[in-house]
Amino acid sequence: MAEETIYLCNFRVSVDGEWLCLRELNDVSMTPKLQSPEEEDPNVVERTNLLNMSKLCIKGLIESALEEGRTLDSDHQPLQQFFALMEHVMTHGLKGKKSFLEKKKDFWGPLEALERIIPEANEIIDSVKNLPGIKTNLGRGRAFVRLALMQKKLADYFKALIERKDILGEYYESNALMVEEEASVIAGLLVGLNCIDCNLFIKEDDLDNQIPVIDFSMYFKEGNYLEKPNGSAGDPGASAPNITALLDQKNYVEELNRHLDTTVTTLQGKVRDLEAANSTMKEEFAAAKNDIITLQTVNEALKSDNASLRAGLEKKLEIAKADIDVERETYQTSRKGLNELYEETRKQLDQETNIRFEVEKELELQISMKQEIEMALRLLEKDIHEKQDTVVSLRKQIDDIKAINIDLYNKMQQFDGSLKHKTELVSKLEEKTKQMSATIKDLEERAAVETDLKIEKEWRSTLQTDLAKEKEEVQQLETELQQMGELKKEFSNLQQEHLQLQKTCEDQELTLTDMGNKLSESRLKMDDMFEQQQYLKEKTWTDDKEVTSCKQCNKAFSVSRRKHHCRHCGDIFCNNCSDNTMPLASSAKPVRVCDNCHTLLLQRFSASKS
Repeated sequence: MAEETIYLCNFRVSVDGEWLCLRELNDVSMTPKLQSPEEEDPNVVERTNLLNMSKLCIKGLIESALEEGRTLDSDHQPLQQFFALMEHVMTHGLKGKKSFLEKKKDFWGPLEALERIIPEANEIIDSVKNLPGIKTNLGRGRAFVRLALMQKKLADYFKALIERKDILGEYYESNALMVEEEASVIAGLLVGLNCIDCNLFIKEDDLDNQIPVIDFSMYFKEGNYLEKPNGSAGDPGASAPNITALLDQKNYVEELNRHLDTTVTTLQGKVRDLEAANSTMKEEFAAAKNDIITLQTVNEALKSDNASLRAGLEKKLEIAKADIDVERETYQTSRKGLNELYEETRKQLDQETNIRFEVEKELELQISMKQEIEMALRLLEKDIHEKQDTVVSLRKQIDDIKAINIDLYNKMQQFDGSLKHKTELVSKLEEKTKQMSATIKDLEERAAVETDLKIEKEWRSTLQTDLAKEKEEVQQLETELQQMGELKKEFSNLQQEHLQLQKTCEDQELTLTDMGNKLSESRLKMDDMFEQQQYLKEKTWTDDKEVTSCKQCNKAFSVSRRKHHCRHCGDIFCNNCSDNTMPLASSAKPVRVCDNCHTLLLQRFSASKS
């Protein structure tokens, strides 16, 4: 309360006829009289100061308006001083709303309550709410005062408001000026303003960002005007210290006013930065949510495609196994069936190779999609880098499987060539057997001839040699069939390894989904921690009125040494002891913390990173 107005703490305002007198409360030579406990109360001093200033300001405004004899506008200096003084009167003892940076005080709440007291006030309140250029409650309160002055109803509204103590108790403290007797005096002074005509352009004024400053120089009288308790009026020795005291007071007031202007501008800039940062964080959060939803849909589509591919491969493998069994049975019955089965198996092998190449292409597409998903999750959480090693190992295994499939394909081609050669030999042998049967019939017809018998003996010997050769070739075919069975066993083993790799891919997908669930759970935990920290802050927040010195350096607070709350521990420190910023769980941007909390948070961050 004492830091908001520049004339309430260190000075007492009194009226010397028509002029303003400032007296420093701590100056013993200027205040030789003993003061009562009520006069030493700062609230009583503030109320008397505001009352005396109201008398001078309203009197000066009426006199300036009568001298000029015209309608007053917004550039009239006494009128600006009156609006600033009315704002201080309305905000004295006002219960403020706690915000992120400081307590916000605006007197629009009690003015808006006039709807319950005076029904006629609804029109002016609605017009203030509908003004396009005003966005804050403070600007609406200022606009209400200006409209009421133009309508010459400011005194009526003020009087009706101070008569309802029950409504004022909702907005003001018990020692506020609006609740005490000084308010009725000010209401009587405001009646004199009904003789003034004002024409104010409220839409063009920036009422949200104006700083109410009272210029005391307008009310100082020139020359020797201070009280002289220790000397007479004509004593030059007594007037010199009074003039120096006055100059010191004036310089102090101006310096304090400049300091308050700079603090207000810096706080407004911080509020704008925080609002911009909050909007950007909301946009980033919405974009991250959309990315997570798209990744989840892509993951579900990949799972469905993988399941359909697996079912198709299993059906094709069962069909291939049944065909191979049928081919084995037909091969044992006859050579013709063996040739037919060989042709069918060759076609099926070609189809299976084509299917295998398609499956490999689909696996490559799945691997590329998984890489994109891993890149997206890597941006969300750095812990997913550990999964890259497993993906690399899976790639190596797939490359090994590709090499094994290529070797099998080459062996099958070689086996096809050998089978072609053997089938040609078998066809030649069958032709020879037919020729031999024909020659045997001829020999039976020529049984009487001995020469034919000799020829027949020779043919029989050649037939025996040919039969022996055919037996050897049949044995070679049987060995080659055994080799073909071994190759089929190797092919089944490779299929099992392929199924195992598919299972590992599914396990990787499950781990990725688990990681996403853990991320959502960690975010929920962070929200819970944020709520707990807010609860702890509200519970352990130190009150400004209870602390008069810095907790770390134990130096008393003053105008140059202001109070600052540490956003981590809640204690109050000076600017030098709390000139640090750190990001906390309760805020998106770095906030002010004390030196001890700064070192403690740095240790925690370094420990968590290691």
